Amino acid sequence: MMSVRAVIVDPDTPGGMRLGEVPDPRPLPHQALVDVHHVSVNHGDLRTGVRPAGTVLGCDASGVVAEAAADGTGPAAGTRVVAFTVGAWAGRLAVDTGALAEAPPSVDLADVAALPLAGLTALRTLRAGGLLLDRRVLITGASGGVGRMAVQLAALGGARVIASVGAKARGEGLGELGAHQVVVGLDGVGEPVDLILDTVGGPQLVEAWGLLAPGGQLQSIGWASGEPAVFPPYSTFALGPARTLRSFGDAADVGADLATLVRLLAEGKITAGVGWRGPWDRAAEAAQALSERRVTGKAVLDVAIRR
Repeated sequence: MMSVRAVIVDPDTPGGMRLGEVPDPRPLPHQALVDVHHVSVNHGDLRTGVRPAGTVLGCDASGVVAEAAADGTGPAAGTRVVAFTVGAWAGRLAVDTGALAEAPPSVDLADVAALPLAGLTALRTLRAGGLLLDRRVLITGASGGVGRMAVQLAALGGARVIASVGAKARGEGLGELGAHQVVVGLDGVGEPVDLILDTVGGPQLVEAWGLLAPGGQLQSIGWASGEPAVFPPYSTFALGPARTLRSFGDAADVGADLATLVRLLAEGKITAGVGWRGPWDRAAEAAQALSERRVTGKAVLDVAIRR
């Protein structure tokens, strides 16, 4: 049986991951075969301890279609694409054509690989928040991959963007991406906000809840703190239009939104925010740097194709 290289879970290695071999993918009729050139790292990929040994990590990838889907859907062989799929850190993938988007020659495939999870999360949670024009939008963990993407997209939507970071140094460059105000923690937010995208969780989520204006919405889209959120008694009660706390996990039918993100990147309206890049045999190093908050934005791995 033929095999491809992949980054897999290995609890006996530093970082809990290593390069290994997995069976060559066998596509279903609605899937295209993609030769992967780059993948990107997300915080969810760091949770190797909750996955069985041998599991292929990752969900973000870019590359070139090696074989078009048998049912005639999706891009043709030779097309540059971005993919969002479980187990993306492999040299070759079988991907549903609905989870692919074409990438024009004008964009770097390494940048494109940074888009899927962070971009889809930011795009879809902002869309769920409704009209953004002139509304006050608070984004916590704004220096991370999701946060930086959300700052840019919210600013494009006409919002008054408040970017919250964990330390002053991590706020550098956020003004250029569209933030009107950069704060450390929630100090200095001042007036109530209409929409919050929270990637931190824990006590900061509770504090952020208290900043919502009547009718405001808090989208819980991450939990980087790893700490519980304990709401004081009666803190969820307020007169006036209801405030809401919403979860997020919508990963269905992503093709059109991936295409939107690629188009915005190609037009120069957003940047991918790659803060770390290296070969995929350094995946554990990239994961550690991300975990220790030493990366601003996204970490991207370059895949060495060997068949």
